[in-house]
Amino acid sequence: MEIAVYNIEGKDTGRKVSLDDAIFGVEPNDHAIYLDVKQYLANQRQGTHKAKERWEIARSTRKIKRQKGTGGARAGSLKSPVFVGGGRIFGPLPRDYSFKLNKKTKQLARLSALSYKARNEEIVVVEDFKFDTPKTKEFVQVQKNLQVAGKKSLFVLAEQNDNIYLSARNVEKTKIVPLSGLNTYNIVDASVLVFSESSINVLQQNS
Repeated sequence: MEIAVYNIEGKDTGRKVSLDDAIFGVEPNDHAIYLDVKQYLANQRQGTHKAKERWEIARSTRKIKRQKGTGGARAGSLKSPVFVGGGRIFGPLPRDYSFKLNKKTKQLARLSALSYKARNEEIVVVEDFKFDTPKTKEFVQVQKNLQVAGKKSLFVLAEQNDNIYLSARNVEKTKIVPLSGLNTYNIVDASVLVFSESSINVLQQNS
């Protein structure tokens, strides 16, 4: 599959990039995508949630009422979960949600996600560009020229570019990532992928 390369004015440069079938043409594996996305989201969880159980509550241990004759159930402590301010039964405790996923499964997931984007024609290639200073207005204009304005777009650059990142930071539905930070979740989450020309060349050379 070949894709035309556009400049930041949205005009066809006359050049084309050939997409490698080993990256953009594999048979997608939905379960691998599911596992990789699940692991990514699990790794984002801090797991610092905590509720005090009965033994951790600091309250008086005196007997609340006499054992019999009140017409109600026995009650021996204000720490009981049945009372307001008492301990919580089986409350959440700090834990680590992360889990192991094989490298080959993660690689298959990313290739599957890229193949879906290529199949659905949701990939745009733009020639390398840069900003001398952070300019959000200029970046928004680039999006309009490429006809991705208003879409959930992921711009993939060959390497980190602070001026482009700062220009797009406050633009809604837009994310900038270097090629090294490209993952399955970001690919699946975006409606359209915008690769810089050098980033897609590096991706195909290193995969």
